Amino acid sequence: MNGPFDFMLPDARSTAAGDIDALFNFISVVSTIFLVGITITAIYFAIKYRRRSDDDTTPHITHDSRLEITWGVIPLILVFIVFSWSWRSYVELINPPDDAYEIRAVGRMWSWEFHYPNGHISTGELHVPVGRPVKMVMISDDVIHSLFIPEFRVKMDVLPNRYTQLWFEATETFESVVYCAEYCGFDHSGMLANLYVHTQEDFDTWLEEGDTIDESLSPAELGEQLVQRQGCMACHSTDGSVLQGPSFLGSFGTERALDDGSSVTVDENYIRESIIEPQTKIAAGFPPIMPAYPNLSDREIEGIIEYIKTLE
Repeated sequence: MNGPFDFMLPDARSTAAGDIDALFNFISVVSTIFLVGITITAIYFAIKYRRRSDDDTTPHITHDSRLEITWGVIPLILVFIVFSWSWRSYVELINPPDDAYEIRAVGRMWSWEFHYPNGHISTGELHVPVGRPVKMVMISDDVIHSLFIPEFRVKMDVLPNRYTQLWFEATETFESVVYCAEYCGFDHSGMLANLYVHTQEDFDTWLEEGDTIDESLSPAELGEQLVQRQGCMACHSTDGSVLQGPSFLGSFGTERALDDGSSVTVDENYIRESIIEPQTKIAAGFPPIMPAYPNLSDREIEGIIEYIKTLE
């Protein structure tokens, strides 16, 4: 059943969303009733008891115990209702079912990476099955982020050096967006991931085949695909503009100044080292925020190098 304030909310697409929306509507309706009632009463009293002449005097008004008890008890009852309702919803949201499917999420400036139980890793894409509880175990590689999926009505801070979690169960297949809801620096607004809710059969198929490397791709084509998939474009442009890291455009073969006063040639070895151990040689004028990518294979690293070479 739709509430009067549902127009303010995205579509509800999880098992918990309906209860949360009902609580939101209850608070909104009660607040609206009090707002209208108090406003009308204040206007009425302002008109009825306005001073009509200089001879008007304020009469002595004593208290009314029944009235004072009434306007103290009614808000107290409402507070208890909201507390008990929200507490029940909160307890359900922080206690995932024992059979929940577990996905590990890693937040970093400015991309999301998701690890699945079979070892599958996807960057910038979250795939989940419909009609099955999903538990997200989350950690940050750098600063505080917050994973937010509006349609599921779930949001939780993602912290460095500490795991946090949330869970949800999608009620229909759809596509949407995962947001970061905690300001985390320059490209915070671009820290997005595509959300895909599949049928269980389609999810199993994607899990087995969805992120396999197309062997027909040339190294440069593979590198272009990986640069997009791994979220490199959040910090490195391909058009020469300066973001949080040096631009890829025209960088191969040039001399790059480092923050320790030395310089290095941007060649295959430097790019490889920057991918695997990015804090070893930091470009001058840029913050040391690039995460390591030790899970990339030699072929994938070679592909990224070949792609950068094409950006002349």
